[in-house]
Amino acid sequence: MTKKIFRSICLVAIAVFFASAALFLGVLYNYFGNVRQTQLKTQTELAAQGVENAGEKYFEGLDAKGYRITWIGADGEVLFDSEASTAEMENHLEREEIKEALGSGYGESSRYSATLMERTLYSARRLSDGTVVRLSVAQNTMLTLLLGMTQPIAMIIVIAVALSFFLAYRLSKHITEPLNRLNLDDPLNNEGYDELSPLLRRIDAQQRQIRTQADELRKKQEEFEAVTENMTEGIVVLNTKGTVLSINHAAAGLFDTTNACIGRHMLSVNRSMEISDLLSEMEKGVRAEKTMELKGRKYQLDASPVSEDGSVTGAVLLVLDVTEKERAEQMRREFTANVSHELKTPLQIIAGSAELLSNGIVKEEDRMGFYTRIQGEAQRMIRLVEDIIRLSHLDEGADDMQREEADLFALADETIKSLQAEAEGAHVAVNLDGEPAVVDGVPQLLQSIIFNLCDNAIKYNRENGNVTVTVKEKSGCAVLSVADTGIGILPEHQERIFERFYRVDKSRSKELGGTGLGLSIVKHAARLHNAKIELNSAEGKGTEITVTFPKSQR
Repeated sequence: MTKKIFRSICLVAIAVFFASAALFLGVLYNYFGNVRQTQLKTQTELAAQGVENAGEKYFEGLDAKGYRITWIGADGEVLFDSEASTAEMENHLEREEIKEALGSGYGESSRYSATLMERTLYSARRLSDGTVVRLSVAQNTMLTLLLGMTQPIAMIIVIAVALSFFLAYRLSKHITEPLNRLNLDDPLNNEGYDELSPLLRRIDAQQRQIRTQADELRKKQEEFEAVTENMTEGIVVLNTKGTVLSINHAAAGLFDTTNACIGRHMLSVNRSMEISDLLSEMEKGVRAEKTMELKGRKYQLDASPVSEDGSVTGAVLLVLDVTEKERAEQMRREFTANVSHELKTPLQIIAGSAELLSNGIVKEEDRMGFYTRIQGEAQRMIRLVEDIIRLSHLDEGADDMQREEADLFALADETIKSLQAEAEGAHVAVNLDGEPAVVDGVPQLLQSIIFNLCDNAIKYNRENGNVTVTVKEKSGCAVLSVADTGIGILPEHQERIFERFYRVDKSRSKELGGTGLGLSIVKHAARLHNAKIELNSAEGKGTEITVTFPKSQR
């Protein structure tokens, strides 16, 4: 702005200077021209008086001193000329000043010579005898005058321009200094030009509006960050070119990056084919989903384009952990297949036995064996269905079951007594050790935990083996431990034995009448009591399962 004001002032000052100089020279030139014409007229009157008195003798020895004197007859013929021969001069009757003098007694005119670059002034007076005396004098033109004054004019121009620059600089600084001192953070608290008051008021109003909008944006940004940073799902905001605009902590951790990736292309963060395909679909404005593996877990990538006025302005990439979902879906499929398989075998046995009996193919003495087999398979189906119902009930939370204080030691003693016949049949000794330990829980589920652990310990034990059930209090918790001297569990099976229908030795499990749901029921019942399960097993040495219950569940 200072430069613009400086240039403007300089141009105006220089233009005013040249305009003033031109006007001054014009006026001065006209003034001196009029003075010269007046002087010429006076000299003409004097010369006319001299010729009138002395006649032709007046011209003898005359020194005109810069004037040219011409005496012209009434017929226009030149009688005398102070600078040229009269014989060579043309008739002057048609000259403007001569015509005026012959007509009115006095005449004057001026003529410009382009060759000599000068103007000649003429003044003529008619004498009493009809002749005319004419005086002329040369006057330089404006251009000649300027050329003659080149040096002083050039000096004046240099001084004027320098003075203009200096004054323009000072004036521009003086004008802009109050503007440079303006405090735009507080527009209304300024001392300056009154003409700026409307502008400053407008700036103040806009600043208030901007501050309000900035506060709202900051608040929304903080809310957005508070929500996204505490989400377990990853969120990445992209623009139309695929550049990262925002990324939350979860997404940064999944893609092994930080907030430093903001401003970079998404493919520079992760170059997987899934990300590339999502970006391609996003550019078309199409919502897309992909599944990819990150850090050993399955994630679903959901890219939703953001549109405004029919054009795509960006996209939101949502990264969801679907590992458990897929695992649960796989377990559901396996559960359905296992249930179908577990039910199919006893149903086929029952159907086959019933068909043989109904067709009279079975001998009378063999019928009881078929009846017993049908009854056994039916009981197995009933146990399986009961376990499935019980497990489904646990999956739903078992909210209808009443909690109360129960003694694990008493429940264990009661359970062991109910399994005594089974233990004796398997030639396994079951012992109870420990002390009373009261927990807040559902007695039926607690007894189910003890029953399934003891039942497995008996079934998968060695002949003349032992099962030791221990109940005690430790560090404010109730601890239930069931240890056997059985076949043990290989390390590769230990993580899966609590899955539904999972059996380490399938043939032996079916032979012993197991449904494959016992330990799964233990796991779900323990989870409902916020209990922790620990497994310690070695092949051929036995297994110990410990369940630790917090004393208070409410």
